[in-house]
Formats: sequence, C-alpha cells, structure tokens
Amino acid sequence: MTGFDGTFTDQLDAALDEAAEAIDNGETVVYPTETVYGLGADATDPGAVERVFETKGRDRTKPLSMGAPTISVAQRYTQPSERALKFMRAFLPGPVTVVVERDPSLPELLTAGRDRVGVRIPDHEVALALFERVAPTPVTATSANVSGAPSVTEISELDPDLRASVGAIIDAGPTPGTESTVVDPQRNVIHRRGAMADAIVTWLTDEAGSEPAVEEG
Repeated sequence: MTGFDGTFTDQLDAALDEAAEAIDNGETVVYPTETVYGLGADATDPGAVERVFETKGRDRTKPLSMGAPTISVAQRYTQPSERALKFMRAFLPGPVTVVVERDPSLPELLTAGRDRVGVRIPDHEVALALFERVAPTPVTATSANVSGAPSVTEISELDPDLRASVGAIIDAGPTPGTESTVVDPQRNVIHRRGAMADAIVTWLTDEAGSEPAVEEG
C-alpha cells in the first residue's frame, strides 16, 4: 500500500464510520487516495452524483469515475472485456483509472450519458476501508477540488465552500499528488498519462500488438 503509513486509530475509525454513514445518506465526503484526495458519494444514486457535480462546479458533460474495494465488486456495475479484466488484475489496486463498459444499473449522469465508466481501486488502506464499509455500493472517484483548481493533496488545501458542503472528511495526512493514469485497455487508448504510465504503455503494447494511442492534454 502507498500513501498511508499511519495506523487505524480510534479517531480514524470514527471518521471512516462517519463517512460511510454520510454516503449511505446520500451526502458527499472527502477521502484520501494514493494520488490525491477524492470526493465521494453513492455512485448509484443520481441525487448523490448530482451533489458531486454541484460541489465541484463540474460540467455535467464530463463523466465521473467510480471506486470499489475489489475487482469483483466493480464487476457488479461494469462489463469489462477479457483484455480489460486482465489489465485490471495486473494493475489494480493502483493509481490507475480503468475505462470499461458500464452496466445499465449506473445512472447516466455519472457517465455523462456514455456507455463506459472509469473504475478506481486505490492502493490506499484508508480509501479501501471506506469502500469496504459501503460495499457493494460504488463510490464516486473524482478529485476533491473545485473544477479548474489544483488537486488537493492535504486537507488544509480544501476549498472552504467545498469543505462546508460535504458530510464528512477523512484526514489521513498528505497524499503523493501524482494523478492516476486513465486508460481504456480494450480500445488501447490512454486518455491521461499519470502514475505508472510507462509500465501501462508497455503492457498495452505487448497485449494489443501496437502502442496505445495517447490523448494530448
């Protein structure tokens, strides 16, 4: 595991319980990952997903990803191809967002009407503990910042209005700050280079027989 070298103190356990309850109640929460702090809510609840967009000031045409504690839980809400599933088993948990076909059970608002969704299984004990507490419900996985502002690597950087609007905050100290690589293994496309990008390019090239297309920006 990366991004957390502390212990699960009573205070941290209480924060996890509070965050899990907030998610169950349709609220948003801030939680740590091995990349940056994330903004979480019930990814199956259109009202909760809408609150994530409102909190971030995010354009509704830009999809959100979903987080899960395990690949098997993620598969309840997705329909990954054989290659995508093989990729997930190779790189997750890890700082990677894997784009796969979504299940119709996910609200269209989450994916901005697209037929695919990003999946995150963070390599971070605290994030996974939160996801396990609310499983099998998936949690939105998007950075805990106002859209257009820098990503948040520690709680002191949270926008004051965002901080005031969430139902719970889990503070597990600083996070590394390198954002996840966003990749569609089946289509052999890297949508965003981030952590572990070189290893991902090598894997995709070997599996697909050609280097992946890498989107700019």
